[in-house]
Amino acid sequence: MNFLLDKIQPLKLYHTKVIYIKLIYNSSVILGSMKLTTKTRYGARLLLDLAQRQGKGAIQMSEIATRQNISIKYLEQIIRPLKKAKFVKSIRGPKGGHMLAKKPDEITLGDVTRLFEGPSELVDCLGNPKKCPNSDDCLVRQGWQKAAQALYRELDAITIASLLENKKTK
Repeated sequence: MNFLLDKIQPLKLYHTKVIYIKLIYNSSVILGSMKLTTKTRYGARLLLDLAQRQGKGAIQMSEIATRQNISIKYLEQIIRPLKKAKFVKSIRGPKGGHMLAKKPDEITLGDVTRLFEGPSELVDCLGNPKKCPNSDDCLVRQGWQKAAQALYRELDAITIASLLENKKTK
């Protein structure tokens, strides 16, 4: 990887990031740690915020934004898929806002992750075996598949309610 960085070095930093990402993407190499998108993380925080205030009526976006330190504009982008997935419902009007559409024990981190991250494949060949000519015989592919299943098994076991319980016990 250093040889790629050496070739990019003379460029300005913002160009370096774009080219670096493009080179990694084109060669289908994943480097660094696996990270969830901000939408996934903030989506979970938004749901947790609503769950903490369940039974108190509709919660306005400005209140959530202040408590979670997330811009209202970004929260509006996040709430749309949560509403479409029927995790959140909205009430219009001066006393309107948002509330959970499901019970906190019916929403898992696995649900939120799938919603914002898409399919649960860790590598491209899991979702589309044609991307790799070795898919049929690849033993490593089987390992990635088991790892993805284990990851989502754990995420599916963590509900919004269980996160609330963890907060109460601390």
